[in-house]
Order: sequence, then C-alpha cells, then structure tokens
Amino acid sequence: METRYIKPPISKPRGLLLIISLAAFIALGLTVFLVPAIKSAAVAILLLAIVTLLIIAIKQAQEPELSFTLTFMHIQFHSPSGGWLARWKNIAEIGPATIANQGWHQPIPWVGIRLKDYEEFLDAICPRIASKILLEQRALLFLAYKRMDNPPHEIEDMLFDDTHYIGRSGKTFKGLLAMLANRMQYNRELLGYDFFISEDLLDRSTEDFVGLTRRYLAAS
Repeated sequence: METRYIKPPISKPRGLLLIISLAAFIALGLTVFLVPAIKSAAVAILLLAIVTLLIIAIKQAQEPELSFTLTFMHIQFHSPSGGWLARWKNIAEIGPATIANQGWHQPIPWVGIRLKDYEEFLDAICPRIASKILLEQRALLFLAYKRMDNPPHEIEDMLFDDTHYIGRSGKTFKGLLAMLANRMQYNRELLGYDFFISEDLLDRSTEDFVGLTRRYLAAS
C-alpha cells in the first residue's frame, strides 16, 4: 500500500497572512516616520493589532499541513500539539461511530478505532494529545451515558478515573495516560470503540475515510 496523506479540510492562508502582517508593520513604521504628528495612542493600538496578527501568522506557519499519514505499517496523527501513532497490526477495528437510542444506532460525525493493545498506543502518544482527547471526546461518552436506561457506571467515575493502568507487559501508567487508558475502556463498553477521529480533521466523509483505512488494515 502506498503512503497517503490526509490534509485538513480547510487550507489556511499561511504565507499570505504572514506577508500581510509584515507589510502592515512596515507601513506603520513608514507612517510614523513620515507623519511624526500622529497620535501615539493610535500608533500603540495599531501596533498591538499588527503584532497580534503577526503572532497568529507565525503559529499558523508552524502548524503541520497534514492531519494524518497512512503507510503500509501505521496510521499517524499530526497536530501543533503533537500526535499519536497506531500500527495496523494493533488495530482490531475501524468504523463509523454511532450512538444507541431506543434500539436504533444514530450515526455521528466521528470515526471509531478499537485497539488490540493499549500499552503500545500509550507509549506512542504525546501527553498533550492525550489530554486533548480526554477533553474533546468526553462529550461522546456523556451522550452515550445519557441515552442509556441503566448506565453501568456513574458519569463522574468514567470521566475522571485516574486509577493506575497496568499494561500487558506489566508496565504501570499513571496520570494522564492512565486516565486515557481507563477512558478508552469505558468508551469501548458504551460506544464500541476506544477513541475517535472527528470528521473535522478529514478532507473526506467519515464513510470514505473508514473505507480507505480498512483497505490498509486488510493489507497489513
């Protein structure tokens, strides 16, 4: 299988925004030089706005242009905060996420991933991304919990469970990584998958992304 790159659906004007902010900074400098009578308060406000725009432009320029890389060996997520990696051989299932409601399964704009071994995934994930997953995907767990007649656990216990997690090798995970491992177990129990990928990160529909990743999974 050839390497495929999944880009964010909206391409940001990285270079253009940087050029505009630098041009505005130079223009302000020339204005102050040519018109010395200009009010200092107005200059300060304009300078603050330009510096803010320049900082945003620099941050955008540092962001990766990819969301995911798919190779014959793994799927990898990229973001300014870090990323995660999962080998195809460690993935049990990839599929469209759904929420059960009165016997029906309602599709939601997320892709679910179920792993074979949590330890390998936990070793390959950036702690900042682990924290981001815990925050951004808790709404899915909460939604599944609210749709259940007899939830097996209290929602607070599932959202904030930081009990130490022991991997297959005997390695102990604590803190954020332990909380992520426990959350994945609750996700699997209530939602069928361990963690999820938002459609907002994809340049295609969740159905197309699932079809593509399943071809890699079958070929691994």
